[in-house]
Amino acid sequence: MSKLLSPFVFKCFFIMSDIYLVPKLKKGQFHRAEIIVKKSRFITSIGHTNSTESAKAFIESISNEFSDARHNCFAFNATAPNSTAYCGCSDDGEPHGTAGHPMLNVLLHCGVGEITCVVTRYFGGILLGTGGLVKAYQDSVKEGLLNLETTTRMIEGYVDLTIEHRHITLLQRLYEKYRVSPLKQNFSDKANYILVLPKNNIENFVAELNEITKGSLQYNILEHI
Repeated sequence: MSKLLSPFVFKCFFIMSDIYLVPKLKKGQFHRAEIIVKKSRFITSIGHTNSTESAKAFIESISNEFSDARHNCFAFNATAPNSTAYCGCSDDGEPHGTAGHPMLNVLLHCGVGEITCVVTRYFGGILLGTGGLVKAYQDSVKEGLLNLETTTRMIEGYVDLTIEHRHITLLQRLYEKYRVSPLKQNFSDKANYILVLPKNNIENFVAELNEITKGSLQYNILEHI
């Protein structure tokens, strides 16, 4: 499977969204749908995969399940929708450009990230032609996405900050704007907080808070807690 995967992995450089939808599926789970096109069965299996390694594992699992099928074509996007860092696809024996890339085009623009889709085809005896194959594989992915449950994924960042008590209200007014949630708080001579928020919001958040507190803010950006 690694021989199939590596030639079709693309590195793209875009600003990644810090909040996006992902399949609501645990490791080992999959969502499945099926369509019939001119007697050929197209079985779509979708998994939540947040790396090329987990995508590869999911593809291998589905391909092993349907090892008797003529084709197990796949496409994956390991990061956010429309702003991928790693994605890939394979026609798995179908005519070049009729399966993997059409599937990937649907995935990249579906609004869901960290997703892998394998479309298994059992040939029904009727040739579909190049255009028919492209449409069938795209329709298979769309059918799989139709009833897919999703959940919100946030790339988290953490800030440890200390402010004077008179500035607490000013801090709290920024919570909604920057999607901030307090994880810990401690009140002594000053107020200390550990906050979680989307990572891409941190710079603007601390800049605005420092400005409205007249430069009295003390903070550290944490890699983890």
